[in-house]
Amino acid sequence: MPVTIQIPTALRAYAGGNASVEVAGATVKEALDALTGAHDGLLRHLRADSGKLRSFVNVYLNDEDIRYLEKEATEVADGDTLTIVPSIAGGR
Repeated sequence: MPVTIQIPTALRAYAGGNASVEVAGATVKEALDALTGAHDGLLRHLRADSGKLRSFVNVYLNDEDIRYLEKEATEVADGDTLTIVPSIAGGR
């Protein structure tokens, strides 16, 4: 069973309209690379030109923020869920 990546509403147009996508990978990075490989329109929204995750993109592994784990080197297992959560800012 693969890893499921939950796609936020704002990015679903770049993922074929899918709310979630199943991918294979042993780490968060491999899973995200598989996602952007299948849906290349997501790449510019998730990664900076340097290849690093954009600062406003938060990724959770089964409700745990990967920034407090091993970041993109965090291992994933079959059946895990990654959730992409873009930060929202603004207002008056």
